[in-house]
Amino acid sequence: MISIQIKKLTKRFGPVVALHHLDLTINPGELFFLLGPSGCGKTTLLRCLAGFYFPDEGQIFFGDDEVTRLAPHKRNTGMVFQSYALWPHMTVAENVAFGLEERDVPSDEIRRRANEALESVHMGPYADRKPNQLSGGQQQRVALARALVVRPRCLLLDEPLSNLDARLRLEMRGEIRRVCKEFQLTTVYVTHDQKEALSISDRMAVLDGGRILQVGAPHEIYRRPATKTVANFIGETDFIPGKVLAASGGNASVETAIGRFDGVLGDPTLPPKAGAEVTVSIRPECWGLGRESKAQNCVQGIIGEAVYLGEMAQYDFVCPGLTLKIVELNPRFLGPAAQGELYAHVEPEDVVVLVE
Repeated sequence: MISIQIKKLTKRFGPVVALHHLDLTINPGELFFLLGPSGCGKTTLLRCLAGFYFPDEGQIFFGDDEVTRLAPHKRNTGMVFQSYALWPHMTVAENVAFGLEERDVPSDEIRRRANEALESVHMGPYADRKPNQLSGGQQQRVALARALVVRPRCLLLDEPLSNLDARLRLEMRGEIRRVCKEFQLTTVYVTHDQKEALSISDRMAVLDGGRILQVGAPHEIYRRPATKTVANFIGETDFIPGKVLAASGGNASVETAIGRFDGVLGDPTLPPKAGAEVTVSIRPECWGLGRESKAQNCVQGIIGEAVYLGEMAQYDFVCPGLTLKIVELNPRFLGPAAQGELYAHVEPEDVVVLVE
């Protein structure tokens, strides 16, 4: 296992700065996600790690070795592409063995390691088939085996599940995590799919405009977004504009058009001053509904549109001048129960005050 260190990395394409002085450390054996909207710089960063792009400034280290300007084939990385990139005229076994043949590995060892790699992704029985005889999920397993067979120092994945249907994506998420942990690989995974990142990553970095906005574990990013951009990208949220009444010790009180909210600062290192304009972020599933008012963080309204999804319901909760999105698990406030005014309340730890 190796660590990956990125120091002051900058990449330009003509007048466009794709990466702005990035600093990032990925721990040995970590499954690390690069997440963000299209054009945020995540694929550019992955290609710099692979050696397909050389940065204009900065350094990249694999463990103690600087690889900033090392050719791709000398970095000993495994790469899995969005398009699978399998040779159509080769069998599954030949596709997996190709990287070893290029490295002049003895034929007996090639055969053994290729078989081991295919077995590790449950594709051993398909060794003699051609790629066009496989499903999308099977092709992606072969691409993963091909990356693993060279025993890479780290594994790089570029949106590997985007071409699969929803059921196969769910299946392959767990499979990729299993393989990465079984082989103890330091893995960097690019995606724009928040569910992928939240469900299988150890940590993630959210990028926008070539800059890293926040790094943390999935629950940290989701529950404590540091900026409005991060909160908006990772899951759904209710944004409520307001002004700070007081802020200290990582907590803040905010006056909004629908009442006062007591909560926590998304970035406690930059506490806002009294009177500063901020945004309150509350996840829809954090609201609780009831017939009685609460003393803190409580608003009055009525249910507008309601969508019943079995285990949950999604509501438009209409307050004076503002409509909130509320998700209720094991829903009760449907049909006749939804008639009349209700109260929605939220705990202070679920109210995140964002300065951005």
